[in-house]
Amino acid sequence: MGAVLVRHAGGAVTAAVPDRDVALVDLLDRLLAGGVVITGDITISLADVELVHISLRALISSVQTLVDS
Repeated sequence: MGAVLVRHAGGAVTAAVPDRDVALVDLLDRLLAGGVVITGDITISLADVELVHISLRALISSVQTLVDS
């Protein structure tokens, strides 16, 4: 099992739980409790001409976390 890494707002990357295997249920519980933002960009280009550019943004959180905020 691999390590879970967290990227902080300043850009620093740290291990979420150092020296311990993380079960999928624990990972999902941690993500839903605090929420997570997933971003990504996909660009398809031909001869340095951008044909398609897709920006992805997703917020994943539990309903209870959003209501409490």
